[in-house]
Amino acid sequence: MPEPDRIIRLRTVLVRTGLSRSTLYRKIADGTFPAQLKISVNGAGWRESDINRWVEDPVSWRPMREGDEMR
Repeated sequence: MPEPDRIIRLRTVLVRTGLSRSTLYRKIADGTFPAQLKISVNGAGWRESDINRWVEDPVSWRPMREGDEMR
């Protein structure tokens, strides 16, 4: 049985990717990095699986569309 997808916060994403905060948000705006999810009024996080997919292949990462398979 697969583990549930965790939500990770900004500090963890920055450590895992090695990106600066400004670069991360620029890549989100460009569509080359997973967008964050709103998890509360003032909080946001990322799906761990999306970050793992980006870390595996940052150059060719694209958002998954509905119906795409997980690799």
